[in-house]
Amino acid sequence: MDELEQGLLMQPWAWLQLAENSLLAKAYITKQGYALLISDLQGVWHEQVNASVISQRAKELNKRLTAPPEAFLSHLDDLLRPLLKNIDCPGNATFSCDHVAEALILRVRSELSGLPFYWNFHCNLAGPSLVSQHLIRPLMGVSLALQCQVRELATLLRMKDLEIQDYQESGAALSRDRLKTEPFEETSFLEQFMVESLAHALEAPWYHQQTFSPGHLLFMVETSVRVSFPLGNSPWLSAVS
Repeated sequence: MDELEQGLLMQPWAWLQLAENSLLAKAYITKQGYALLISDLQGVWHEQVNASVISQRAKELNKRLTAPPEAFLSHLDDLLRPLLKNIDCPGNATFSCDHVAEALILRVRSELSGLPFYWNFHCNLAGPSLVSQHLIRPLMGVSLALQCQVRELATLLRMKDLEIQDYQESGAALSRDRLKTEPFEETSFLEQFMVESLAHALEAPWYHQQTFSPGHLLFMVETSVRVSFPLGNSPWLSAVS
């Protein structure tokens, strides 16, 4: 794995807010080149280029500009970095994207040294191994970690309930009634959590930009926490299908 591949793997995903839509993106830029990964939650596109490709493409798109590839890479980094942090781009920079066949082209228009600067990121469909490395495996790892956390918290709550019960059986009483809580019921808690999470997800802007069915979304929500019944037996499935 070279420096660009390793660097891209260490970058977090961020929302790339464009005028026409929103994309998930991550980028890693050095003096030797850049690696870029973009997803619209239906496909994943990737481009990785070195300094020689930067020089050639810069000549094709910016005939009035003459600079070493390091200068173009530094400028691209200055443009992308704030955008991926949801900060306004410097100057009058604009971004747009087009789908051309199976490729995705992210177009950039800005200024460099007082002259117009144009750049096109030519991203091709990412292969299965790249998608697995950057999306599936990290998501599965986070999901497993959250499931372990849910189990540990549920165990802790049950122990707290037993501790409170022991105090009550020993004659202890609350000084303020408003502090009284009901014993923790894990199954009912998970069911309520699922309903509320699903309702929240259905209201999210990214959901309306995709072609997910409510049943598909329910599957995504259910797999994020530990449940004791399969999707087909979910009592609230019929309410959103």
